[in-house]
Amino acid sequence: MNPVVLLAYLAIVGINIAQGLNAHYKTDAALMREWEAFKTKHGKSYQNEHDENNRLNIFVENKRIVDEHNARAQNGLVGYTLGINKYSDLSADEFNKQMNGLIVPKGPLNGTRYAVPHGAVVGSEVDWRPHGLVTPVKDQGECGSCWAFSTTGALEGQHFKKSGQLVSLSEQNLVDCDRLYNKGCNGGLPIYAYVYIQLNGGIDQELAYPYEEQDSVCRFSRAAVGAQVTGAGIVQEGDEELLKAAVATVGPISVGINANYLKQYEGGVFDFPLCTADEINHAVLVVGYGTAPTGQEYWLVKNSWGTEWGIDGYVMMARNKDNQCGIASMATYPVV
Repeated sequence: MNPVVLLAYLAIVGINIAQGLNAHYKTDAALMREWEAFKTKHGKSYQNEHDENNRLNIFVENKRIVDEHNARAQNGLVGYTLGINKYSDLSADEFNKQMNGLIVPKGPLNGTRYAVPHGAVVGSEVDWRPHGLVTPVKDQGECGSCWAFSTTGALEGQHFKKSGQLVSLSEQNLVDCDRLYNKGCNGGLPIYAYVYIQLNGGIDQELAYPYEEQDSVCRFSRAAVGAQVTGAGIVQEGDEELLKAAVATVGPISVGINANYLKQYEGGVFDFPLCTADEINHAVLVVGYGTAPTGQEYWLVKNSWGTEWGIDGYVMMARNKDNQCGIASMATYPVV
């Protein structure tokens, strides 16, 4: 068969299958009510009927995954739950391309190696939020700028420790202006951003340079600087005990993780052995650690996917599980 004809035939077959699935779904009144509620809640609109049918198919598959997983959680087989959220009409590939913008360096990171201060007390649990080091959860939107949010989060904490003032810093400043090594909405790395801030003489406050969810022209204003950086600290790769000490003695720490399995996380301690350190693709902020009532040790992680995701924008990730998801593989912080 002519290749062009074959491709056309396969496309028609695919459309017919999708239409058949949607015809079946649309007879399920409860499912369609849930779909309409999902669209309304998250302000979803689609280009045309074909696009919406495709999104409905993805939504149904994601809902199946959620329902099956939560049935296992209810039976005590897993310790965390999944849920329907604003990403539930995206496939895994679409989500990862859109949201996970961490650039993994090819060589070792440059910076001052963290060492536990002499006489430091590393407690069994830490949460920096009540102590004023953490700004409210933000939302990167449809831009691969997680690296910028992780950077500002770490610097906001260090700036507070030095000045006593919690200043929300501008991710857009980094997205637009930090182009030496980073790539705006196409990805970046926090430690490169620290270098930019140091060489630039500071980073603007968010109030003066608000987030736009897209690449734009650099509009940095020295008069609006909210914080400065003098260097960078690095935690030994893969060492969770050292990361624990760093969180306890330094404050919130920027880390890279494998976020491939977090799209629909809702609550509990995320413990998934298949989440390895081999596919680190997302930058987040460790703001604490502790032990859940179930006895599971966890890292308390601030994400940049808005407050409707996870536990009001946070996730508890398994701790001391062989560096699960690579959480201790790229831990850094700014020196101020």
